[in-house]
Amino acid sequence: QVQLVESGGGSVQAGGSLRLTCAASGFTYCMGWFRQAPGKEREGVAAIAADLHTNYADSVKGRFTISKDNSKNTLYLQMTSLKPEDTAMYYCAAIRGGCRPPSLNLVDYNYWGQGTQVTVSS
Repeated sequence: QVQLVESGGGSVQAGGSLRLTCAASGFTYCMGWFRQAPGKEREGVAAIAADLHTNYADSVKGRFTISKDNSKNTLYLQMTSLKPEDTAMYYCAAIRGGCRPPSLNLVDYNYWGQGTQVTVSS
C-alpha cells in the first residue's frame, strides 16, 4: 500500500549540489536511496532506519546526507560535491518491516519509486 514518488533530479556541473525528495503515501519504517547508471547494476546509496540510524555507500560518504521528516512522511537525499560518476537514475525504496542496521541491499526492499534522473557533467 506504499507509493513512492521521487523529485528533485536534474543536470548539474561537477562540484554542484542537488536535493532529492521522495514523498511516501503510506508510513514506512525503513527507507533508502538507490541508483542505477546505464549498463550498470542498481546499487545502494544511502539508507535510514525508523530510529534514524543511517548507512552510506563508501562512494558517497561525506558528500551525501540522507534524512527524513516523519511528520511529512518524506525522505530526502542531499547531494553535494557531485561527480560525473554520480550520474544515474536515483530511486527511493522502502521496506515493509524493520531494518537493523539500515540496509543497502536492494533485495531487502519491497516498494520502489519510478526514479529521478541525476546528470553530472564535467
